[in-house]
Amino acid sequence: MSLVLLHGLTFDKRHWDPLRRVLPPDLPVLAPDLPGHGDAPRRDSYRMADVAAVVHEQVTAAGFTDPVFIGHSIGGVIATKYAALYPARAVINLDQPLLPGPFGAAVRQAEPLLRGPDWRRFWDRMLAGMAIDTLPPEARKIVENDTDPRPELLLGYWDEMLHHTDDEIRAERQADLATLRDKEVGYRWVTAGEPPLPYLGWLTAALPDVAVTVMPGSHFPHLADPAAIAALIP
Repeated sequence: MSLVLLHGLTFDKRHWDPLRRVLPPDLPVLAPDLPGHGDAPRRDSYRMADVAAVVHEQVTAAGFTDPVFIGHSIGGVIATKYAALYPARAVINLDQPLLPGPFGAAVRQAEPLLRGPDWRRFWDRMLAGMAIDTLPPEARKIVENDTDPRPELLLGYWDEMLHHTDDEIRAERQADLATLRDKEVGYRWVTAGEPPLPYLGWLTAALPDVAVTVMPGSHFPHLADPAAIAALIP
């Protein structure tokens, strides 16, 4: 078995250091910087399929053939898209709904702000809702320091929400999940709060064998309790 770790938006591969310390030492692990993050080059497109293609190049170069993916936040969407397009054994999605919902509406409303000099106001409001203050000291330091938010990065990774309707995104996500179902890819969603029933109903209808784990706390379960996340790896 091999493992691929995909971090969240504006962060980088350093977010996986606490988890990697509790993984078996002989487990092959790839934790790349996503395009535009960390040491990875910036790109013209950060659409999910394009990012998944970049990740696939790295997975292939590492010699992984059927890896398990753990994706945090938008990394969960990318991991889901990857598993629909390329071979994967399982996906563990950390605290990322697959549909835009109210967050998509907020991003669309904030687009003029994100394109102006005060773009950081929206990002700071987002961070304030992630319960960072509940994290252990090392984890909180990682979240606060190992990050590089930039407006072109936010707009690029949120391009799908800005240029497609909720119905269009829902149809694409349902197609992806149908592919995962047909390929018998394992799927677990780890969420920090009780999932809204309409969303849970949609998810389980699209992917009946999905496993849902509620880990109350922050948006960063892999930093809050890395051992608990490691225990979920199939």
